[in-house]
Amino acid sequence: MREAVQSVGVPLVGFAAYSGTGKTTLLVNLLGIFISKNLRVGVVKHAHHSFEIDYPGKDSFELRKAGASQVLIGSKKRWALLVENRDSHDKPLEFHIGNLDLENLDLILVEGFKPEAIPKIELHRPSLGHDFLCLNDDSIIAIATDAELSIETELPVLDLNNPGQIARFIIDRYSLNKQTGRN
Repeated sequence: MREAVQSVGVPLVGFAAYSGTGKTTLLVNLLGIFISKNLRVGVVKHAHHSFEIDYPGKDSFELRKAGASQVLIGSKKRWALLVENRDSHDKPLEFHIGNLDLENLDLILVEGFKPEAIPKIELHRPSLGHDFLCLNDDSIIAIATDAELSIETELPVLDLNNPGQIARFIIDRYSLNKQTGRN
């Protein structure tokens, strides 16, 4: 387990699970709920491999492949900063959070980054046959599952198929309605 992420002034909650459990699907559903409540949400997602967000033939791709360490693409609708990591080490979550515009966020959702000591909701589908992460990770604050658990726990147990319940748990835990003054 890595050291806890230093306080960033914005509540953050991670979602920890094995691949194929439905982390991204749940986050998409949660985002819709949070946005409907006027919450400004940032997401940090860990990728276990190299990835491309542009492709050959696009100016940004060609500039980056030509050696630019950073390429910023901007338009009236959005902007993106592509940064090449010259070393082969994963950057810690705190590094990525530091690149967010924290002043314009009410909540940060984190997908992956299992070793990080941040508050996390474990997604567990017993049908997949994986061990419970909460047995070795005391930063897990709840378990979201789609079946009865085979272990005893004092952690809150949430319905993985009920994003509204999970959203309410997060909103209540972080007092987001009171903090933001939004409904």
